Amino acid sequence: MRISQLLERAAQTKADAIATIFGDRTRTYSEFRHRVQKFAGALRELGVTDGERVAILAQNSDRYLEFYYATPWAGGVFVPVNTRLAVPEFAYWLNDSGSEILLVDDAFAPAVAELRNLVKGLRTVIYIGDKETPEGLLNYEDLIAEAAAVEDAGRHGDDLAGLFYTGGTTGVSKGVMLSHNNLVVNTLNSMPAYGFTEESVWLHAAPMFHIADGAAVFAAVMGMSRHVFIPGFTPELTLQAIENHGITETLLVPTMVNMLVNHPRVRDFDLRSLKNIVYGASPMPEAVIVKALEELPGCGFTHAYGQTECAPLVTYTGPEYHVLSGPNAGRFKSAGRAAYSVEVKIFDDDDREVAPGTVGQVCVRGDNVMLGYWNKPEQTAEALKGGWMHTGDGGYMDEQGFVYIVDRVKDMIISGGENVYSAEVENAIYQHEAVVECAVIGIPHQKWGEQVHAVVRLEEGAEVSEADIIEFAHTLIAGFKCPRSVEFTKDPLPLSGAGKILKTELRKPYWAEQEKAVS
Repeated sequence: MRISQLLERAAQTKADAIATIFGDRTRTYSEFRHRVQKFAGALRELGVTDGERVAILAQNSDRYLEFYYATPWAGGVFVPVNTRLAVPEFAYWLNDSGSEILLVDDAFAPAVAELRNLVKGLRTVIYIGDKETPEGLLNYEDLIAEAAAVEDAGRHGDDLAGLFYTGGTTGVSKGVMLSHNNLVVNTLNSMPAYGFTEESVWLHAAPMFHIADGAAVFAAVMGMSRHVFIPGFTPELTLQAIENHGITETLLVPTMVNMLVNHPRVRDFDLRSLKNIVYGASPMPEAVIVKALEELPGCGFTHAYGQTECAPLVTYTGPEYHVLSGPNAGRFKSAGRAAYSVEVKIFDDDDREVAPGTVGQVCVRGDNVMLGYWNKPEQTAEALKGGWMHTGDGGYMDEQGFVYIVDRVKDMIISGGENVYSAEVENAIYQHEAVVECAVIGIPHQKWGEQVHAVVRLEEGAEVSEADIIEFAHTLIAGFKCPRSVEFTKDPLPLSGAGKILKTELRKPYWAEQEKAVS
């Protein structure tokens, strides 16, 4: 299997169909392939050899999609960089991956001077923006215009295709090595989950550096679907794009869905084209999905659960389970059942499968599972013990094979000897009508070891006390799970580049004087 075959087939069978729309640029699948062939030729002329890493630090665009195909076409390995990091963190990813070529757009061109000082091996920077090319950078369009189109380099199978770095929400980022096989198998798994067809119009609203939208980079091409790009998610840009381009499918993380359906002008836009929203990356509070079903009655929802190490899809719950009545009611609370070529089991601490309904660690096996972590053999061996990817997610499986994620194992709070899963507490608090955002963390407690603590942002103008939140939680979940303390904030909670709430940042003030960040 090889990534380039996806584009070859699309250009062969739908040459004149529209492939990409970004701003006022529209290109067909034939043009898309030709530009990929030429940029691959330019990369070869710049010295890219088989297996060499090429990085990109940019917002979403049609050129980002071309990068994803041209790099392996040239024989290289793509390295998408998280745009939400600080410059020293950009440098860490580039140094760790050994990337010597970097693509940047207008948003990140100003960081190049500092990056050149921090990344010793950085030899070439390519500008993919639309303004005047900064001094010392090569122009992307000039390279394409001057290069000769080349044949695919022929890398395939277990050859390394991309390095997707983990978000670093729980520690130092690790480079996840995904092969051509990993990504193509995931694409095959994603087709029924995402619902791609030749009539699909996919909106790249979630960041393209993240594997969640990265799955659509390949699956939408396999489906010969249309790609529409906005630079990054805002509710206004997303709503406008859906109306203007007849978007049929997109992927949003739960925080984005929450912002979208609670936007004051959501009903001012024509959203009737929207058939399916795929969501994932973190748990979806029940109150948010209920609100989404109310605001978007003609749209289905699919919960896609996975992780970067699994390329990423593991399980999914389709629109037929996102209902509030009938035999399937409540199934949307699960992460769904295993994707077609993925094996999922729940293991205890000794790697023994547990009985249905028993919480353990979600473990995964299949051709979608990574080759390993870049230059981290010990962590690779630990993660892939016994041939199973140990996800670090706590969950259980019911008798019908539906997986229920209760929390990141790392986010589990142990208070007085009881395990408290923060996602369950958050789900309860989110049901309060005045709550816009919340995150539940463990903070030090002299007697109980850890105390359940909630950080909450309210609707503007709402007047709710700490006691009100705690009392409300007591009406929905067991007393030992309820927060013992509540902190209110007027500012949005800190997010990773993938849209996950950064609980590590919320924990820091409480654990700063402790020897370790758990009790």
